[in-house]
Amino acid sequence: MLLYPGTIDLSTTHLRHVATVVRVHRRRIGSRWRRLSAGRQALLVLAHLRNGDPYARLAAGFGIGTATVYRYIRETVHLLAARAPTLTDALRRLSRHGDNYAILDGSVIRTDRLAADRPFYSGKHRHHGINLQALTDPRGRLLWVSDGLRGAVNDTAAARHHNIPDACRQAGITVLADSGYHHIANGVITPYKRVGGGHITTRELNPGQRVANTALARVRAPGERGFATLKAWRILTRVRCSPHHVTALAKAIHTLEHHPHHQG
Repeated sequence: MLLYPGTIDLSTTHLRHVATVVRVHRRRIGSRWRRLSAGRQALLVLAHLRNGDPYARLAAGFGIGTATVYRYIRETVHLLAARAPTLTDALRRLSRHGDNYAILDGSVIRTDRLAADRPFYSGKHRHHGINLQALTDPRGRLLWVSDGLRGAVNDTAAARHHNIPDACRQAGITVLADSGYHHIANGVITPYKRVGGGHITTRELNPGQRVANTALARVRAPGERGFATLKAWRILTRVRCSPHHVTALAKAIHTLEHHPHHQG
């Protein structure tokens, strides 16, 4: 448990990792003096990401100005985001572990409403946000997080935009997904859907299809842990900064989640 003028439910492994990233960056750019040490800057950033603490509270707790808090957080988040695995990295890691399938899921990270916000509004979720796609391994460990797209983009369009089906097919990886990705591409397995809807149904699922759907749901279930892992970091429960910053936040968090496991 890390301590500052509050508590953070993280281990010192995260703190040491972030502090090292900050320290190396400072040496590289020749930064001689900062209001906070690398370790304190790392603690500040973890408090913001894990607890969702706003700039004003962090400024008061660490005895620095809100502008300095903003600079430290933005700097560190981008340093961490740059270390997040690419889609190619994720698929290679999957293959190295002998896995032949990945679980695809999408989520719209809620953001505050903007003046010119219509493209960010998700009709499915009924709030404004940023669409993120993620791949997890068969055990539910987060492998990769996409760049963010506007919330109005549906999951199928987002997956195609990020070239997920083609990349997985070329890597020999089968993709399991929910019905929101129905007919997205060959090599992506989704549940059988009933034809028709409303009061008119042209074809019900047969017993074999229902059994297949139940089996697929069971295999896909661990994939829900991927976004649960991301959203355990409270900054992503509702993003109040620019929606264009969501990508960096998500990738920085993925780096923090990936690093301790990778080191283990």
